[in-house]
Formats: sequence, C-alpha cells, structure tokens
Amino acid sequence: MKESKLDLLQGTLDVMVLQTLSALGSLHGYGIARRIEQVSGDEILLNQGTIYASLVRLQDRGWISAAWGTSDNNRKAKYYSITRQGRKQLAAGMAYWRRLANVMSRVLAVPAAGDEA
Repeated sequence: MKESKLDLLQGTLDVMVLQTLSALGSLHGYGIARRIEQVSGDEILLNQGTIYASLVRLQDRGWISAAWGTSDNNRKAKYYSITRQGRKQLAAGMAYWRRLANVMSRVLAVPAAGDEA
C-alpha cells in the first residue's frame, strides 16, 4: 500500500519557508514550494493556495519581505527574502521543532504494552 503525502502541523510550513529563504536567498513562491517538495523527498506536496497563505502570513509578521522581479522564464514574479526579524524567528522555530522531535523520539521509543522488550 502506497503511503500518502504528509500533512503539515500548524507552523511547520512557515519554518520551512524561512529556512528555504535563509539557505537559498530570494525566491518566488513557486520556487520555494518546489524546493520544499524536493528537500522533503516528495513527501510533501504544496499547492499554490497553501504556499501563498504562508507567504502572506510571514510578510504580515515582518519575517519576510517581497519585491517584484522577472523569473527565469521572463515572467513577472514576486520574490521573497527573509528579514532580520525572520532570521530570529527561524532560530526560535528551529529550536522548538528540534525539541519537539527529540520528545517524540523518546515517546515513540517506549515499547507498547504487551510488546516484548
């Protein structure tokens, strides 16, 4: 049976977008979405509505900025960049998700009742 794509927890996509912009610099929304899908090993599929909702939210919070430019295929596109405030938020978000992953790892390591140790 084929596994379905992963559902993202609240706030996860925002951290992924910030990390992508931090690592690669200014990108348009389509490029950000494709990069996240690529890095996830295609475990995550992002539609335009999902990525753009995140971009609007991040811009409203001052964590990214936007400027119009021309894409590789000569089309007008909005390019997003991480701000200084966004870098601070990324650091806090990364610390939170590393802590949560550590907790989940410990919880999942506990054998279920009835399992042999």
